[in-house]
Amino acid sequence: MLILDAIVGAVGGLAALSAAWAALSIRVVQQFQRGVVFRFGKVRKEIRDPGLVMLMPVADRIRRVNVQIITMPIPAQEGITRDNVTVRVDAVVYFRVVDPVRATVNVQDYQFAISQVAQTSLRSIIGKSELDDLLANREPINQGLELMLDSPALGWGIEIDRVEIKDVALPESMKRSMARQAEADRERRARIITADGEFQASKQLSEAAAIMSATPAALQLRLLQTVVEVAAEKNSTLVLPFPVELLRFLDSSTKSQEAQRDAATTDRPATAPAPAADAPPVLDVPPVPPVVLPPVEIPGQEALELGVPGSNGRHPASVPGSPGYPKGMGGGPPRPPGGGGPQE
Repeated sequence: MLILDAIVGAVGGLAALSAAWAALSIRVVQQFQRGVVFRFGKVRKEIRDPGLVMLMPVADRIRRVNVQIITMPIPAQEGITRDNVTVRVDAVVYFRVVDPVRATVNVQDYQFAISQVAQTSLRSIIGKSELDDLLANREPINQGLELMLDSPALGWGIEIDRVEIKDVALPESMKRSMARQAEADRERRARIITADGEFQASKQLSEAAAIMSATPAALQLRLLQTVVEVAAEKNSTLVLPFPVELLRFLDSSTKSQEAQRDAATTDRPATAPAPAADAPPVLDVPPVPPVVLPPVEIPGQEALELGVPGSNGRHPASVPGSPGYPKGMGGGPPRPPGGGGPQE
């Protein structure tokens, strides 16, 4: 009886010891984890896969490493862009562990290390970029951040999946300036579109006017069509346009008068050459018509005919010896004063 009790106690002790051994040596690794085993403080090169893992009690220690993609937000960083604009930029980093041994041995806390490197890289990339690139051309900036993070992360057994800029915060004054700029740009585009439409319309109208001017019947038809359209609106007053034929007649008559005036100007003889600057002025005196005086009757004498003054400025009748000179009036020398006759 005592032997049986001893056997049962030994079996129970072995069972308890086995349970304790199993509790100390068996570990479970999840599917998204990898196990790094340390034996007496030295890392084992074999990476334990997901499932049950047998360890040596007391000698082995396992550390589970998550190999999922980790999303880490980067706190907003304030900086000055290359075009001297103060902005606040935040981003997000996606990474995962590809070498659990390096991620465990080479760095104390790889998540904190990645966060610090990402912040410094973000401030550096802000200073090298312009505001327009941060707002509208972020893909090159994201690639630049990824390259800046890849260099230290590879030594830690970490692979950077991607880096993206989330938001760019601008000062209020800069927001107002950008709003005014956007409004001015929209107004400029609207004016360009309106001007282009007017240009196209004027071009089409000029072509239509040329066709109608070549075909008067088409012009009349268009005029009648316009009158019909205006009359269909039931207005109380109907305004008819001025007759086009009358305008054409006036235009043709004006052109003919101008042509006649030009022809008369062409047929006119050439004018005399202008006198020299030092020549005396020439008076244009019209010719004097001859003057015929009536006969003068002198008692006891024949009638005298007074003609036009001669070259000496005296009438022929007043010249002695001339045909009109009165008879009995000598042609001798003039009498001396006193009225006496000739002295003997």
